[in-house]
Amino acid sequence: MKNIILVFALFSITTLAAFAETPSTDQVMASAKEKAAVEQKVIFVHFGASWCGWCKKLDAFLDRPDIKPVFEKYFVPVKLVVQENDDKKALENSGADRLMEKLGGPAGLPFCAFLDAKGQMIANSLLKGENIGYPGMPEEIDYFVVMMKKAAPKMSEGDLKIIETALRHVKQT
Repeated sequence: MKNIILVFALFSITTLAAFAETPSTDQVMASAKEKAAVEQKVIFVHFGASWCGWCKKLDAFLDRPDIKPVFEKYFVPVKLVVQENDDKKALENSGADRLMEKLGGPAGLPFCAFLDAKGQMIANSLLKGENIGYPGMPEEIDYFVVMMKKAAPKMSEGDLKIIETALRHVKQT
């Protein structure tokens, strides 16, 4: 009997820990808004899922050592997980689907938006009603540059060019 109780207790703790590890959208956004206000930056929120290849590509791009410091000079990047398969629902940030819808999605993943420090949308990844997702095609890259300029008008031309050039030279798969 003790073993059954122990197994149940461990299962409960493990389950609670899994859910406790994924912060809610409200928690994530509150932290991002505070950081954006203090650092006088804009929030870049992108929505993705573990099964989404283009989401992984965007994550990898934003993490590149030549891109990350330039991007984070102007933006507070926030990733929110949505639309997970049943076996990975615990990865989702609760409330992220509602925020994505409020910002103009879902229109495929990844979906992104630039927000001011109060959480008001400046621009989203919808171009002519279609989501650019990961900006890989020339028209998508052009629009992503427009979004960055609108969100961070003080972004230097040099920094903008670093990101744009890197996007234009990423090998498409």
